[in-house]
Amino acid sequence: MNKSDLVYQVASNLKANGQTKVTAKLVNQIIDAGLDVIVETVASGDKVLLVDFGSFTKQQRKPRVGRNPATGELITIAAKTVPSFKPGKFFKDSVSGNF
Repeated sequence: MNKSDLVYQVASNLKANGQTKVTAKLVNQIIDAGLDVIVETVASGDKVLLVDFGSFTKQQRKPRVGRNPATGELITIAAKTVPSFKPGKFFKDSVSGNF
């Protein structure tokens, strides 16, 4: 599923639940705004917790030794900051079929 599919599915679900004034364009704007807030919050170092879905955090990776696949030479991979997602219990159970 890509973003366009997600927008269409959310708009369809809302319309099926009686929200007839919700358009795909509005859903797209809401999803964009939500993702922007998540990115800005995690980038600033705060955690975003969506109960039953999961949490988004910022994590620091330590420097490590790797290998250049072309030459086999050992190289040092620098430390870097990366986003992290940890799924919540309901999400994990739903995916595994244990709900």
